[in-house]
Amino acid sequence: MRKIVLVAAIAAGALSLAACSEKTEDAATEATDSAMADTEANADAAVDATTDAADATADAATDAAASTEAAVQDETSSEAAAD
Repeated sequence: MRKIVLVAAIAAGALSLAACSEKTEDAATEATDSAMADTEANADAAVDATTDAADATADAATDAAASTEAAVQDETSSEAAAD
């Protein structure tokens, strides 16, 4: 009788650990998925910001070139940009 109670207690403990382990695994999976989504969103934002900065730099360089050409050739910036 004593062995049956001991075996039942061990079995109950093993089932408890298995259930706890499954909950822990589910929580870890959720945390990993959330971290992956955050990383992807941050990477997309970084790409967008870099693209915007590159576009702004290209526009500024084009404007500066037109202004310089206008000053050298004694014409307006619009005329220089059209060249």
